[in-house]
Amino acid sequence: MRVWRGDATGGELVDYTVPVEEGEVVLDALHRIQATQSGDLAVRWNCKAGKCGSCSTEINGKPRLACMTRLSTFEQGETITVTPLRTFPVIRDLVTDVSYNYRVAETIPAFAPQPRPADGAYRMQQVDVERGQEFRKCIECFLCQTVCHVIRDHEENKPAFSGPRFFLRYAELEMHPLDTNDRRQLAREQAGIGLCNITKCCTEVCPEGIHITDNAIIPMKERVVDRSFDPVTWLGRKIFRRDQLEEAQVPQGRAE
Repeated sequence: MRVWRGDATGGELVDYTVPVEEGEVVLDALHRIQATQSGDLAVRWNCKAGKCGSCSTEINGKPRLACMTRLSTFEQGETITVTPLRTFPVIRDLVTDVSYNYRVAETIPAFAPQPRPADGAYRMQQVDVERGQEFRKCIECFLCQTVCHVIRDHEENKPAFSGPRFFLRYAELEMHPLDTNDRRQLAREQAGIGLCNITKCCTEVCPEGIHITDNAIIPMKERVVDRSFDPVTWLGRKIFRRDQLEEAQVPQGRAE
């Protein structure tokens, strides 16, 4: 194995020869390096079951979960190179600072449901339930974020571009039939969804198999375009807004 060792000031790839057993994954090999050769190797992990997203790394140049990447997927004798997520600052060895993602998450308006009906039961179509279930499969491994070339290759884009994980979040909220917030303008102006050129690289690396591009980003782009540029939608907003203003200006007692 070849593992990147270093910190924010710099580092290098270090070679290790690691004994492994059938059925093991890359994270097992990293743990064996910790136990037998380099006890100070830093690697983030938690569940070892592909559900926490903690062990995100780049393995032979591809963003993957170390706990879900079987050693048997590589050729006999092939060197396995493990490096930290390229898009985020290195803290130490394979551990990166992904706090950028949490700062972005804080800017998205939360779910705001409609008032509960008199009988206390919300109702949704089954198709809406199933669509939302796909989006909520996200484990926040941020592999889609690190592979997105808009921020991977252009650090200066981060303040204006939220990335695929959060376009997924926008879509999850906007497509919920009970939600009352309208985040389409934010998706365009704050999240920078227009900068995404739908190469589908985020979908390709998603360990949960979420169709991020087809089911979230493209529909959100369509909603944003409808709101901002569709003349019929624009006229409807103008008329609706004018009606609201006229109602607000009618003196009390003369609403009839």
